[in-house]
Amino acid sequence: MSSRRAWILCSLLFYATALSFLDRQVLSVLAPQLTREFDMSNTVYSRVVFAFVASYTMMFALGGRLMDAVGTRLGLALSVGLWSLASAAHALANGPWILGTARFFLGVGEGACFPAATKGAVEWMKPERRALAVGFANGGSAFGAVLAPPLTVWWTSWFGWRGAFLATALLGALWLILWMAAFRGLPSPMKAPPSQRTGFASLLRRPEMRRLMIARFFFDPVFYFYMFWIPQYLSRERGLSLAEIGSLTWIPFFALGVTNIAAGRVSDILVKRGWQPRRARLTLMCVAAALTPASWMASTAGSASAAISLMSVLMFAHGIWIANYITLIGDTVATGEVGTAVGLTGTSGGVAGMLSNLVVGPVVDSAGFAPVFLVSALLYPAAWCILALRRPVEKGIS
Repeated sequence: MSSRRAWILCSLLFYATALSFLDRQVLSVLAPQLTREFDMSNTVYSRVVFAFVASYTMMFALGGRLMDAVGTRLGLALSVGLWSLASAAHALANGPWILGTARFFLGVGEGACFPAATKGAVEWMKPERRALAVGFANGGSAFGAVLAPPLTVWWTSWFGWRGAFLATALLGALWLILWMAAFRGLPSPMKAPPSQRTGFASLLRRPEMRRLMIARFFFDPVFYFYMFWIPQYLSRERGLSLAEIGSLTWIPFFALGVTNIAAGRVSDILVKRGWQPRRARLTLMCVAAALTPASWMASTAGSASAAISLMSVLMFAHGIWIANYITLIGDTVATGEVGTAVGLTGTSGGVAGMLSNLVVGPVVDSAGFAPVFLVSALLYPAAWCILALRRPVEKGIS
């Protein structure tokens, strides 16, 4: 595949991950309005979020396996098609049950997105561009989250909250047209040969794979919290209106998007200068972990703008972290295993996200957001220790 075609496809992966976060963030932005309209407590809202996280967690591993089996081209097309239909179904909601059902199927569709994005970037790019390509493809998620607040507020002002969900479904249809057109002239399907595919059990037997999964179990709840609860925090604890939330919550995700891409480039430069890939990834992840205590300071900030600034530090750090963490997975396993391996780690993080989300709602109802911010300040350093304190023995990780 030519370099030009590879970057076109990676650009569409960027668009897909952006769309996935745009679609899921619409509910987060509208949460203050919908919880009032449907008379939902934070505990009930947490169960609606749980429906998404549960199916997303299940499909992360199964979706990654699907990508390795049928190829990124077909697998991601099926994924985006399903979650776009689920986005449209949100417009039919008249209470938490239908809303939760639509969230469940949104998670089923979106579960395969990031295994697909990582697999495609690893397959189509040369090793010296791998971290940049992975960071770029996955970095679309942050820009989707950047666009979600202002777009949701704008769509809602013109078409109501139901129209906001329908708009995201139309964007998914547009992506499908562009995606299928971009593969013209390429072999179909693009998938791993059977000899290169590996089952779940084989991966789980590897110590480094298990460490990657445990580490993600620790750090993913922080990101789930920032995705689904920050608009609620700004509304409840800072007294911001929907318009004010829309004008501020894009800022942390913009910081995430910039560092997601830039950190991959820095990692590639270090490898070109002779650093071992594992050393380069873990060094940058250590820098990121050292910045994450800003999450605790956000809850004690004197103003909403100061809190947003400190949240942006956390998301800046997450961008450095996740670009190198995902690339570390690609360094650890064979090309034909990437989708399955990324899926397994995502499922591990999703299980943690499910459990933590069920805790966050009652904690917020009884004690506010401060305890959640405190715990989130500690989890990245713990995850880094899990990855760094024991040297792996697998080939290619020294």
